Amino acid sequence: MGIEMPKVQTQHASKTRILDAAVQVIRAKGYSAMTIDDVCLAAGLTKGSFFHHFKSKEALALAATGHFAAMADSLFAQAPYRALHDPLERLLGYVDFRMAILQGRLPEFTCLLGTMVQETFESHPAIRQACDTHISAHAAEVAKDIAEAKSRYAPDATWSAEGLGLYTQAVIQGAFILAKARGGPEIAGECLGHLRRYLEMLFNRPKQQEATDDAFHDYR
Repeated sequence: MGIEMPKVQTQHASKTRILDAAVQVIRAKGYSAMTIDDVCLAAGLTKGSFFHHFKSKEALALAATGHFAAMADSLFAQAPYRALHDPLERLLGYVDFRMAILQGRLPEFTCLLGTMVQETFESHPAIRQACDTHISAHAAEVAKDIAEAKSRYAPDATWSAEGLGLYTQAVIQGAFILAKARGGPEIAGECLGHLRRYLEMLFNRPKQQEATDDAFHDYR
């Protein structure tokens, strides 16, 4: 056991390095342009190490969707808005946080899932399904706060929390596309600002509570 444990840990570390590299390369180049050589170079590992963990480029992409989603889940779980008591403040804080992380180069803040699904929705159904699974799961988490806010501030509204949760992701993914088209994050931030104002319009919050926005609106 004393000999085998370091070997297992090394294999685990090398697999994680490959997944991190895949996320980096796919966000920068896209799935179609990515090669196994690109990933190995970025990871600083050999093809032998790659094929020890993954049978193919598609198998890597499928694993990368889960790896990226897990990293995103951790990021959002620890975000400041999660500590807010009011569900509407958490929802608006979520949008503020998404604006705040529009930092660095485009591949550093755009979404791996959105990037891949645009390329593979017809040619690689397994990748499309994996991207849908993780995007939908994130939307469902956002919808939990939406449902609470709807119950408190807009109980008679006819729209669904689930539909609005997916709509937030449609805006965010569209904002990433525009950021890529424009070559920078400014347009994405503008789109998310419009999303925030739209969300505020959907809820009938008492005026005295609106002042609490100042506590978290300046994430940027």
